[in-house]
Amino acid sequence: MVSGKLVAQAERIFMKRGGMLRTAEALRAGIHPRTLYFMRDREMIVVLSRGLFRLASLPAMGNPDLVTAAARIPAAVVCLVSALAFHGITTQIPRQVDLALPRGSKDPKVDFPPVRIFHFSPAAFRSGIETHAMDGIRVRIFGPSRTVVDCFRLRGRLGRDIAVEALQLSLRRGKATPAEILRHARSLRMERVMMPYLEAMQ
Repeated sequence: MVSGKLVAQAERIFMKRGGMLRTAEALRAGIHPRTLYFMRDREMIVVLSRGLFRLASLPAMGNPDLVTAAARIPAAVVCLVSALAFHGITTQIPRQVDLALPRGSKDPKVDFPPVRIFHFSPAAFRSGIETHAMDGIRVRIFGPSRTVVDCFRLRGRLGRDIAVEALQLSLRRGKATPAEILRHARSLRMERVMMPYLEAMQ
């Protein structure tokens, strides 16, 4: 039997970590497996994904897929259609979480949420990252101007229409300026491709 003292201690550890822990993190923090599974079985914590737990007493998450993906794969950065949707510059509804990892990284095994992995070069991976606090978790996500350029860069996989719409909405809704977009386009060698579109929209 797990004592109330051990459960209260585990709850405090969860709260210090934003209310969410992976199994390995919980064990390293001093929560015994028996306590963890006791809390799970009594629905004091909920399983978001394999090996990822969240306190059941917390409010419902606003961005459950992004938060869960970020917690499961902390090295990744939310990108492309998922980033467009977060910034409000697409009419697309993401069917999975688009994540960028450095080229050479192994694709993680994630049962939930569904993820789509893109491997970026080290230079492309580093620039334009923002960090947003979501449901107690820090989520890394590419900013609007950087994401627009990535959509043009990967238009062969995403479709040109998604890239053009993202550019239009980012400018129309004030989420990015032509100068910001052009700066990222130059650093990612997309200036020649994007200049005609930028000129047509000004």
